Amino acid sequence: MQATYKYLQIHPDDNILVALQDLPQGTPVQHNGKEFSLVEKVAGKHKFTMSDLAPGDEIYMYGVLVGKADKPIPQGAAITTENIHHATNDFTLGERKLQWKQPDVSQWKNKQFMGYHRADGSVGTANYWVVIPLVFCENRNVEVLKEALIEKLGYSKVKAFESDVETLVNMYQQGVSEEEILNLEFTEKPAVVNNKKIFKNIDGIKFLNHEMGCGGTKMDAEALCGLLAGYVTHPNVAGATILSLGCQHAQASILKKEIMKRDPNFSKPFILLEQQKEGTESQLLTKAIKKTFAGLMQANKNERKPAPLSKLCIGLECGGSDGFSGISANPAVGYVSDILVTLGSSVILSEFPELCGVEQELSDRCVDAPTAQKFMDLMRTYNARAEAAGSGFYANPSPGNVRDGLITDAIKSAGAAKKGGTSPVADVLDYPERVTKPGLNLLCTPGNDVESTTAEVGSGANIVLFTTGLGTPTGNPVAPVVKLSTNTALYKRMPDILDIDCGTIIEGTETIPETASRIMDYIIDVASGNAEPKAVKLGQDDFIPWRRGVSL
Repeated sequence: MQATYKYLQIHPDDNILVALQDLPQGTPVQHNGKEFSLVEKVAGKHKFTMSDLAPGDEIYMYGVLVGKADKPIPQGAAITTENIHHATNDFTLGERKLQWKQPDVSQWKNKQFMGYHRADGSVGTANYWVVIPLVFCENRNVEVLKEALIEKLGYSKVKAFESDVETLVNMYQQGVSEEEILNLEFTEKPAVVNNKKIFKNIDGIKFLNHEMGCGGTKMDAEALCGLLAGYVTHPNVAGATILSLGCQHAQASILKKEIMKRDPNFSKPFILLEQQKEGTESQLLTKAIKKTFAGLMQANKNERKPAPLSKLCIGLECGGSDGFSGISANPAVGYVSDILVTLGSSVILSEFPELCGVEQELSDRCVDAPTAQKFMDLMRTYNARAEAAGSGFYANPSPGNVRDGLITDAIKSAGAAKKGGTSPVADVLDYPERVTKPGLNLLCTPGNDVESTTAEVGSGANIVLFTTGLGTPTGNPVAPVVKLSTNTALYKRMPDILDIDCGTIIEGTETIPETASRIMDYIIDVASGNAEPKAVKLGQDDFIPWRRGVSL
């Protein structure tokens, strides 16, 4: 990268510059022997041209094609959705490009984390019990179990605003005006809850409600069972209670088959109850509560023990991305990815709609031709489905993305792909396959934050690194989700949901390797149970299975 105080050229082949701060009209620009002034105001995070562009001229960023001009664009003008459109180069099966520079990992080589060791050789960074409905018909029964178990066993989260609402009720009953209600200052005093855990080695009981299991296609049912099997066999999961109605498409037999596919010697405490066999709801729930309690007694015997960092499987995710994502938090996470790969860990890069435009680079990095071909086939098939529904990958950027500088999907994707670092691609997985190889794994998922995070954890991620430029309150029921801000202003504005500030890279007070070092230290603390990410503290247990339709 070549940087100045006010603007940045990310790659030598780029013909646009990134504004690192708001630049007024007339700002002088000196770059690579060129001197010109901005012809209009350019907001921070947005991009402007280095030379005049004619209609059809190609626009490069991160060294790849990201768009084409729709109209004449003068030198020093901002690129917008009004003057350029999404464009990428085609991709083919090329030669293997597996050479890469491994980072220095000497400071982490002999480090360990304290985790929960499982019979299949995996190691968890947490120890949860999960309660899962096989079909949406059982969601209410799952909620009854939650009401019965969560507080009495000491897993209730702080109930914010409860006392404030009580005050509002009292004021209303006393006949106060609407104006007085609106002027009331909340104390946000948390309600008293029972947080004394009965089972000291169980981090919590998680309830994974969803809206699937019946009424969809056979593929939906099989994919759901595969995803749920990924959670049941997950290293962060101690045991599971499954509630089935009995007549749904997502049959218990499919779930069992998917569990055995992932762990042939599966031996965790596992309770599966079918309502249509058990009789009344009371009989079903009575048995579920007693068996779950007994399972928790068994699971509580597992304690944290040392494990090498190679037992980590890290999901790489982004959401609410901005124009700084691809030059601060994502490259920092990419450097972490390279560190972990060098240490023998597994990492997962997903969100296939956000790899549009970098297909050639990623396919060339695949360890062999069949792996590269699988990646290209998945990308083409996914985009074709989206196109058939009238919404290809080009429609991926959200209004917030565009407002903060991600004008085309290719610009967004080229920055998002930086999370995957520079290592070879060890494997390509279709949803909801499980990670089986160390190194960088590509997992086919939507760009939707929660669907993708849900999938990464289902494939084995025991921690997720989640970058955001706009602020996103996403978490996961069983895997800690670490939030990293792309800019310091966001970190200061939303400290309640963010864990690490990567805006130091933009401000020039820290290098990418230095930021990555901070992230690595935090990962080890989280993996050992010594640090609790904000998503865990807030109980952000987001869980959305992917219907294999069009979701960007």
